[in-house]
Amino acid sequence: MPFLSKMLQFCARHKGLSALFLLGILLEIVYAVAAPLSLKYLVDDAFTPKDLHAFILILSALIIGGVVNIGASAGGEYAIAKLSGGFVRSLRGKLFDHMQKQSLSFYQRFKTGDLVTRYASDMGAIESVVRLAYPFLLREIFSVLLGLALLFSLNWKLTLAMLVGSTLMFAGPRLLQGRSEAANVDFKEAQDRFASTIDEMVKGHKAIKGLHQQAAFQKRAGRQMDELFTLGFRLHMASAWLQRLPLTALLILNGIMIGFGGYLIFHDEISVGSFMAFFTLFLSVGQSGTNLSSILPTIIDAGTSFRRVEEILDVQPDVMEADPATDLPDRLPDVRLDRVTFGYTADAKQLKDVSLHVAAGGYAALVGASGSGKSTALQLLARFYDPDAGAALVGGTDLRQASEASLRRLAGLVAQETFLFNATVRENLLLDSGATEAEMVEAAKMARIHERILSWPQGYDTPILQEGGSLSGGERQRMAIARALLRKPKLLLLDEVTAALDPATEAEINALLEMSRGERTVISVTHRLASAVHADAIFVFQDGVIVEAGTHRELLQRQGHYASLWAKQTGFHVSQDGLHATVEADRLARLPFFEGIAKELLGDLASLFTTEACQEGDVIVREGEQGERCYIIVRGKVGIWKQIPGQGDVRVAVLQDGDHFGEIALLRNSPRNATVKAMGPAVLLSIRREAFERLTAAHPQILQTLERTLADRL
Repeated sequence: MPFLSKMLQFCARHKGLSALFLLGILLEIVYAVAAPLSLKYLVDDAFTPKDLHAFILILSALIIGGVVNIGASAGGEYAIAKLSGGFVRSLRGKLFDHMQKQSLSFYQRFKTGDLVTRYASDMGAIESVVRLAYPFLLREIFSVLLGLALLFSLNWKLTLAMLVGSTLMFAGPRLLQGRSEAANVDFKEAQDRFASTIDEMVKGHKAIKGLHQQAAFQKRAGRQMDELFTLGFRLHMASAWLQRLPLTALLILNGIMIGFGGYLIFHDEISVGSFMAFFTLFLSVGQSGTNLSSILPTIIDAGTSFRRVEEILDVQPDVMEADPATDLPDRLPDVRLDRVTFGYTADAKQLKDVSLHVAAGGYAALVGASGSGKSTALQLLARFYDPDAGAALVGGTDLRQASEASLRRLAGLVAQETFLFNATVRENLLLDSGATEAEMVEAAKMARIHERILSWPQGYDTPILQEGGSLSGGERQRMAIARALLRKPKLLLLDEVTAALDPATEAEINALLEMSRGERTVISVTHRLASAVHADAIFVFQDGVIVEAGTHRELLQRQGHYASLWAKQTGFHVSQDGLHATVEADRLARLPFFEGIAKELLGDLASLFTTEACQEGDVIVREGEQGERCYIIVRGKVGIWKQIPGQGDVRVAVLQDGDHFGEIALLRNSPRNATVKAMGPAVLLSIRREAFERLTAAHPQILQTLERTLADRL
C-alpha cells in the first residue's frame, strides 16, 4: 500500500520515536506469546509434579512481565500518537499548501464538494489507519511471525498442518479484495457528488427559490441518496464478507487442530501440557491472522482515500513561478499587453493578438459587451492565467518572470464577485496590511462605506457571515474597494466595481478614481461607459480584439463601435438612490421595434414606463409564463436561462445596460420562451401590455408601425 510506504518513510526520519514504538510492540508481543507458552511449564513442571517452587517462579515471571508489558504499551502508544499525528499533519499541510498554489483552472476542474470530501472523509480514513490500523498491523504481523517460530519449536507436524489449513483464511479475502476496492471507489465518488449538491444548494438558495427549482434539487438529491444507499449496501456486504470468511476458516481450522492434536497425544508424540500450550498459542496466532484480514477493508478504504489525495497532489499549477523569479520594482508601473492571444480552452480564444499600453500613473478603462474579452485581459494582468502567445508586462517585466509575492504587493484587485471572509469588518479590511486604525477609517470613508459601518450595532466589530452574504451587493463592493485602497497598491485593477452601486456612490467612486491619477496606475473594466468618460485611455473590446482606442471625446467623434454603445446606454435618467428611472423619447426612437413612430407619440409612450428595481437572484420573467411586459435595462446585468433537455437550466445569454427584452409581449399573448434573472442589483423600465393597448387605441398608427417592425424581425 503506497500510504503505508509513505508512513514508513516518515517514521525513518524520526528514529527515536520509531525505536520506542518498535520496542514497545516487541515487548508486548513477547509477553503475549510467552503467556500461553507458560501453560506448558505450569502443567508439566508445576501442576503435575505439584512443585510449589516452580509454580511461584513461573507466576512471578508472569507478573513482572505483565508490569513491563504495561510500561511498554504506554511508551508505544505515546510514540505512535506522535508519529501518526505528525504524518497526518504533514500530509494535511502538504495538501493545503499545494491547493493554495493552484491556478483558477484547478478550481474549475474540481468541485467544492469534491475537495471538501477529500479533506474531511479521505483524510479521516487515512488518519484512522495511521493512528490505529498501522500499529495494529505491525503488532499482528510480528505476533504471527514469533508465534509461528514457537509453534514449530513445540511440534512441527501440527504447525505444518495449521499452515496448510490457514490458506483458507486468506484465499477468500484475496478473491474479494478487488470487488471491495471497486465498491469503495464508487461510494466515495457518490459522496463527492452529493457533497457538491449540498454546496450548490447552500450557496445558490436564492436562485433555487427564485427559479422555483426546489423540486428539481429534491429529485437530484433523492437520486444521489438512493445511489449512496445502494453503493453503501454493496460496500458493507463486501467488507462484511472480507471479515467473516477468515473467522469461518478459523473455526474449521480449530476442529482440524483438535483432531490432529488428539491423534498425536494418543500416539505419545506430544504431551498434554505441550498440546495445551500449542493450542492456546495457535488460537493467539489464528486470532492475529484473523485480525489481519479484518482490517483489510479499513486499509482498502485508506488506500482509496490516499490515491484520491495523491490525485490532487499530482496536479501541477498552470501558472508556475519562475526559478529564479524577479521582484517587481516598488514604483508606479506602466502596464502592457504585447500581442497577447489567450483561450481558456484550446477550442476558443477569448483574446486574439491584443496589444495595449497604459502609462505609469495613468487611468485606463477596458470596455465592451459581455464576453468581449475585457475581463479576460484583466485576469492576465493579475496573472491568474498566462498568455498562450505574447506577453503581459508590468513595469517592463514579463509577469511569467515576476515573483508572485512582489506582484501581490504592487497590485490590488477588486473583483466583480466580491468575497469577504467570515470574520469581523475590521479583520476583513486590515488583513495583513499593517495599516493603522486611522488609515482603515480613512480608506472606508474613501470607499463611501464608513457611515454604513457605523450604523451597524457593532460597528467595525460587526461579524460578516456567509462569505459576505449578510451584506448587500453594494456594501460588499465598497468593502472590497476599501480593502484594496488600504493596501496602497501602485497598480489598481478593477473589474466592474461600480456594477452594484447606486448612482450617487458610483459617481463618488468614479471621482475617487480620477483623483488617483499620478498616485497609482488604474485599469478599470466596466460595461457602463459613464464610468469610463474621464479615463486617459479607453480600449474598446469586441470578440476578443481591441477595435478602438482613445479618449471618450475621440471615440465619440469616430462614430464607431464605442459611439453605438454610448448611444445605447444614454437617454435614461436615474434618481440618486437608484430606485426611479425615466427614459427619453429620443432613446425609445433608437429601439428597433419603435422605429418610425412620431416623436410626440414616443413621449406619451415613455410616460407609460414604470421602474422596477431587482436584486441578485430575482426572477424577472419565468419560462412558460404568459408575457405581459416589455423591459429595458437601465442599469445592471441579467442572465437569460433556458430549459434544455438533459441539461436543466442553462444560461444562454447575458444582457446589460441599454439592452431590452420581452417586446413580443406588447403584441402577442404568448408564453415566455426563457427565464430572465438578475445577476446583481438592476434597474429596469417596463411597460405593461394593457397600458400600451390603451395608448394604441387612441393612436392606431403606433400599433401599425410596431406590427410592421415586428413582422420584419420575425
